[in-house]
Amino acid sequence: MDKSWMTKHRNSDEYKKWSLNSQRLVRLTMENPQHMQHYFFPSYNEGWKVMTIGKTSEVMNSKAMISIDCEMVLCQDGTESVVKVCAVDQNLEVKLNKVVNPNKAVADYRTHITGISAKDLEGVTCSLVDVQKNLRKLLSHGSILVGHSLYNDLHALKFDYPQVIDTSYIFKYMDLPTGASPSLNNLCKSVLGFAVREDGEPHNCLNDARAAMKLVLAKLEHGFDDPIEASGNNAPEVKLEKLLLHKIPVDVPCQLLLSVFPRDSCVAVEQTDVRVRGESYSTFVSFRNAAEANEAFKVLDGRESKDSCGRPQKHIFLKLSSGQTTSFYARKMTADAVFKKCDTSKKRAGEVENINSELEQAQDDTSESKRQRTCPHPCKHVTEIERLKQELREREDEIFHLQKILCTVAKKHGLQQKDCC
Repeated sequence: MDKSWMTKHRNSDEYKKWSLNSQRLVRLTMENPQHMQHYFFPSYNEGWKVMTIGKTSEVMNSKAMISIDCEMVLCQDGTESVVKVCAVDQNLEVKLNKVVNPNKAVADYRTHITGISAKDLEGVTCSLVDVQKNLRKLLSHGSILVGHSLYNDLHALKFDYPQVIDTSYIFKYMDLPTGASPSLNNLCKSVLGFAVREDGEPHNCLNDARAAMKLVLAKLEHGFDDPIEASGNNAPEVKLEKLLLHKIPVDVPCQLLLSVFPRDSCVAVEQTDVRVRGESYSTFVSFRNAAEANEAFKVLDGRESKDSCGRPQKHIFLKLSSGQTTSFYARKMTADAVFKKCDTSKKRAGEVENINSELEQAQDDTSESKRQRTCPHPCKHVTEIERLKQELREREDEIFHLQKILCTVAKKHGLQQKDCC
């Protein structure tokens, strides 16, 4: 779509139709079965900003769209923080292009993906709060927020906004499993006819924001209502070969962490810089391939839960040489659905018959399973209950650990057990 198209046709019937179609894409995003799960944010937590969209009439008449993309680094506390954010409008003009200081120790800059290194953050004063203020200003007139798998960006930005178009939701795919979505690069190849980046090239935040907007403009102008081919391995093998260990007490050496894995596992632990550690730190363990990493996680002895992005993790207890017990978390690099999707793509080439038989078997599921599948929109209350259950389990583990420490201290000072346990 031409840059000046919207200006030239502002009062035309075609423009009004285009505006209505953009609202249709908002509804299409909201109607996706994954929407409730992905866009149900913990916006009641500290640091989150919730922005409402004002009057219905203002929203329905809004013509503006803003596309955003973020790059995130992994911090020592196991969380992800924004280090770069870019935004463009529907004319592809830059509205925001900021490097952001996470203001906490970084465990992995993911430079091969983000293109950001420690040197790029030197002297940077822009904070997440500053970016949130910029977003509020850009969206103040009911603009539609656009992005590819936008929930990941909003979660990192700690920004809850209801009127969104997720480009991973608005197309139909003929070659992906249900619930799976293509990478931005593969989707652009199929819809726009070109790739956003070459294989192995770092992400360009600004180019990705523009690419997401171009996908929306192409959908508005040409429809793309028929299913498209958008396959591809969207989870790099190098990530799946690792497990993240985080919330490790600073006095626990890296090499000791290997003791929780089977002896026959071929693993290596990455050394961390002690100068950037706080009370706890994070590191990675690497395996020969994704399957071994997956199996190693499976056999780990610990209570399993999911982190805020749906990635499986286990709470591991480790006995030290001093006799004391400490704990940390072991987490997969991606959600199970992604691992299964990659595995499925490998099977397609040589195991088509097996997959067909599995599909036939799936059709014979019990009526209870069928009822579950016909209700793809999970209830908000159920999601909240599951989150609270997970939080309660983590608190119970912490209390159990503290009780053991308390008993040890009490016995050392000759207190009676009933006074401490």
